[in-house]
Amino acid sequence: MAYDGSELVDIACVTTGLFIATRLGADPGYEVTLATLGGREVRCDSGLRLKAQARLASRFETVDTLVVSGGLGHEDATADARLVGHVRRLAAQSRRVASVCTGASVLAAAGLLDGRRATTHWLYARRLAACFPQVHVAPVPVFIRDGHVATSGGVTAALDLTLAFIEEDHGHELARRVALGMVTYLQRPGNQAQMSMFTSVPRPDDLLIRRTIDRITSNPGADLRATTLAAWAGVSVRQLNRLFRDQLGEPPGRTVRRIRLEVAARLLAATDLPLAQVAKQCAFTSAETMRQAFVQRYGVSPSHFRTTQRRAATFDVCNTRAGSSEA
Repeated sequence: MAYDGSELVDIACVTTGLFIATRLGADPGYEVTLATLGGREVRCDSGLRLKAQARLASRFETVDTLVVSGGLGHEDATADARLVGHVRRLAAQSRRVASVCTGASVLAAAGLLDGRRATTHWLYARRLAACFPQVHVAPVPVFIRDGHVATSGGVTAALDLTLAFIEEDHGHELARRVALGMVTYLQRPGNQAQMSMFTSVPRPDDLLIRRTIDRITSNPGADLRATTLAAWAGVSVRQLNRLFRDQLGEPPGRTVRRIRLEVAARLLAATDLPLAQVAKQCAFTSAETMRQAFVQRYGVSPSHFRTTQRRAATFDVCNTRAGSSEA
C-alpha cells in the first residue's frame, strides 16, 4: 500500500523483485497490487505519480503479503485513522505483514508492532521509539522479523527483505538468481547492520575493481587468491594490489576475507547448515578457522551468532486486532 509522499524505491524494490522471481519461474508466482485510499493516484517523494490498482477499502479474497511503503509522507499516513484502520484490517487476513523504511510507523499506529522488535530507517528510529514506546525499536538491522511481521530499514533494505521473502517461498537458488538479475550483492542477513561493508565503503570508481568485487561476492567459495583474481582481471598481481589499496585502502586478500565472513554470517542466520558446511562454502579450511575469523570480526563465535541473531525461518499465524470501520 502507498500514500502521498511514498518513496518510489521502497515500492519498486518490492514489486520488481517479485516480478523477476515470477519471470524466473516462481511457482506459484506473485501477483502484485498497489492499493491506496480510495484507489487514488499517489504522488511519490520524487514527484512521480503512481496509479493505484485497488482501494484499501476493497474486500480482497486473499492477501498473502501486505507491504506498507515508507517515505516522507509517513507521518501524515500514520495520523490518518482511515488508512491505519485499513492496514489493521488487511493485516488480520494476511499470511505476513511487512513495512519498508518509515512505513514501520504506520504498522506501529495500527498496533501491529506492540511488544515486537522492529526497525526502520536509522535516521527515524529514535522518533519511532519515542512515539511508540511499546515497540522495541532496533535501528541497526537491515530487517527484522518478529512472528509474521517484518520491518526493514531504509530504502534499498526493501530489496533485502524481498529477497528473504522469495527465499522463504521458493528457496535460496531462486533468490540468488533474482539478486543476480537485479545486479545486486548477495542478500544481506536481516541482522546485518544497515550500513554494512557493502554500503559504508564507497563503491570503487575503477571498473575493474568493481567487477572483481562482484566476482568475489558471487563466488565466495572459489579460488580467490590474488594470483587467480589478477589472472581473471588480466592484470599483474602487483597492479591488482595497487588498485585495491588505492580504491579500498586494503589488499585484495583482506577484501576477500571480509566478504566471505559476510556470506558466512548470512548462511548462519538464514540456514541450518552445519558449521563445517558453512565454512566449506565460504572457503575456510575448517570450522575452527572460520570461528577464529568470525570472533575477530564480530566479537562472537559463529554458534553464538546463530543462536542469538538468526532470523525467524517461519511465520506463526496469529490474529491481529480487528480493524476499524470501512471508509
